[in-house]
Amino acid sequence: MPVMHGLVWFRRDLRTVDHAALSRALQTCDRVWCVFIFDTDILDCLPHRQDRRVEFIREALQALHDGLAGLAPGAGLIVLQGRPCRLIPWLAARLGVQVVHANRDYEPQALERDAEVSRQLAAQGCQLATWQDQVIFSPDALRTGTGNPYSVFTPYKNAWRKQLDRQWLTAYAVAPHGGALAALPKEPLLAPNADRPAELRGGPWLGPPSLSAIQFEATNLRALGVVPNEDGAQALFADFLARIGDYRHARDFPAIKGPSYLSVHLRFGTISVRQLVRTAIEIESSEPAAADGASVWLSELIWREFYFQVLANWPRVTQSAFRPEYDAIRFDEDAAAQERFLAWTEGRTGYPLIDAAIAQIRHSGWMHNRLRMVTASFLVKDLGIHWRAGEQWFAHWLLDFDLAANNGGWQWAASSGCDAQPYFRIFNPITQSEKFDPQGRFIRRYLPQLAELPTRSIHAPWLASGQELLAAKIVLGQTYPKPIVDHASARQATLARYAIVKSRP
Repeated sequence: MPVMHGLVWFRRDLRTVDHAALSRALQTCDRVWCVFIFDTDILDCLPHRQDRRVEFIREALQALHDGLAGLAPGAGLIVLQGRPCRLIPWLAARLGVQVVHANRDYEPQALERDAEVSRQLAAQGCQLATWQDQVIFSPDALRTGTGNPYSVFTPYKNAWRKQLDRQWLTAYAVAPHGGALAALPKEPLLAPNADRPAELRGGPWLGPPSLSAIQFEATNLRALGVVPNEDGAQALFADFLARIGDYRHARDFPAIKGPSYLSVHLRFGTISVRQLVRTAIEIESSEPAAADGASVWLSELIWREFYFQVLANWPRVTQSAFRPEYDAIRFDEDAAAQERFLAWTEGRTGYPLIDAAIAQIRHSGWMHNRLRMVTASFLVKDLGIHWRAGEQWFAHWLLDFDLAANNGGWQWAASSGCDAQPYFRIFNPITQSEKFDPQGRFIRRYLPQLAELPTRSIHAPWLASGQELLAAKIVLGQTYPKPIVDHASARQATLARYAIVKSRP
């Protein structure tokens, strides 16, 4: 039989355990190389040369490179910088591979990229084989009784759970087949020659380059305690499993350890979603004390897949409202609105819970999920700013940024998306603060200038007595801003703004 050479193209799946594309390649090819590309189509759109996501990827690649080397002597990761549409076909030709394996990505830009790569590979007699890995069910797997994609979460969740079978949760074997990994190439690949494509900005590197080599700088990622690799993901998961039984209640309170904190690891694939779902289901069925928490957390994993299938089936949501009638709403765009938006982004709205949440994301690249909902609602329904502005701002700051979830969350808050909250339900930032940060612990952590206020006043400092403000060394408008909007008035303005939707047939 002829020798089959393969190339595994890593993207948002930076692990060696339970990896669909890597497993398939190792079992069907005689020799397998692995590559990651720092995609300049993405990197060139970043506004700054300091980006936690780039640093996370770089650190995860080092662990991935070491993991591959541990599977076979001399194996490892080839790293390039440039445009994948040109570099993958070039590298495939240089290595003499017949097939490139990759896990599927469902974002519109990624689908266009992969289609172009597939066309170019086919032109040179090579194949792009893609595999389902980042979700349990692909976006076209579940349909309503009329054959349409789901636009409401609960029926989707019910169908998801009904369709689920152990086969969907079986881990893909990698280590037993690691001997098929080829040693990293040497001089023939690295030597300068005339056929190196102009799109190759950097590399080839045998193993991850430094941040400076790809023109980026270090962030505060290490100081935050983030461990950007498989070991870091597994440590977080083990910690979460010890408290998963409390998840239903604890997840809503930003001052306590409630979430799993695995969102960034799901985003970059340093942990397998199959492992997470399999474990949640096992706890549901075998640990009564923790079953309820596991069930609620599993629902959150299903929400993730729900938004994936919304994006894949209705890619227009990246540019417009899922519910088209909501595009008729006119949000504020004047200079005053721009100033309100700037105040929101800088955490100086005068509403402590909002400002503390913004401080959290700017400091860490992460925001508690309850606060993502509250801050989004505040921007859209208190400040009158279009949800697209907030969506794009989050896209810049979030370490765990995922297009599907971010778009879905913002459209939910704006009432324009799938299964969104009704437009007339508007979060009150004060009562949300009192309910979910009752002692003001979260606010005090991120707004130390308010730390000395008594708890009864920390949620709305402008209502504090002059004596309380004096004792806490607070001068409203100087050491902490006055509210930039009155919530009650803003609520009425929003109801009027959204009336155009109600009036439509």
